Amino acid sequence: MLKLENINITFNKNTANERKALQHIDLDVADGDFVTVIGSNGAGKSTLMNVISGSYEADTGKIFLDGKNITHLKEHQRARTIGRLFQDPLRGTAPNMTIEENLGLAYSRGKRRSLTIGIRKKDVSVFRERLKELDLGLEDRMKMPVGLLSGGQRQALTLLMATIVTPKLLLLDEHTAALDPKTAEKVMRITDKIVKENALTTLMITHNISNAIEYGNKTIVMSQGKLLLTIEGEQRANMTVEKLMKLYSDTAEDELSDKMILQE
Repeated sequence: MLKLENINITFNKNTANERKALQHIDLDVADGDFVTVIGSNGAGKSTLMNVISGSYEADTGKIFLDGKNITHLKEHQRARTIGRLFQDPLRGTAPNMTIEENLGLAYSRGKRRSLTIGIRKKDVSVFRERLKELDLGLEDRMKMPVGLLSGGQRQALTLLMATIVTPKLLLLDEHTAALDPKTAEKVMRITDKIVKENALTTLMITHNISNAIEYGNKTIVMSQGKLLLTIEGEQRANMTVEKLMKLYSDTAEDELSDKMILQE
């Protein structure tokens, strides 16, 4: 499904601030895999997402999605088949537009129509049913501007917008990190439900070590721009937070932050 071959990217080349953000990244993600990504700050996790989504262009290497070489496709071209959520709940939605209008924009992705002809009644019915599944009461507030929603409601809506037209790949870049623990837990449950029901191929960056091994079927560990480990199968099934922390400290050249250690 997703294949990265020898991806390298260096920031601020030939300056005192030169930094190798990704080094010789080879990654294979099978159709339907839910991969969690962990690593310390500066490990290259978000850079990896940016290269996959097309926000950054790698210096060398190739990227394939569903057998198609997308290495040189622009970000807006990749966005037709790649959904992405960010840490900031304010990203990904238009605050002055209603819930219904935001969903209308997302639903029209890749289709030859726009909001200029209005949102069709049958589409509104689809939106209502999908919102109901979030169990946040948003199906009764479809005319409300998105800017009036709480962070958790907005992030759940953004998740729905990213998946209402099933993407080939879903990228979650610490999408619960800015939420309070209770809300973050609810958004993670919603995420897991949507991913499973749609068999979405997913990569999720998280600073929550417990979430990294509770959700998905694979975990990859990054450090200083390198992909150190891929944990799956029986090894992952028997993994605990303590074991993962030790595995990281024995393998990586840096340490996980206290923030990650505390989120068990």
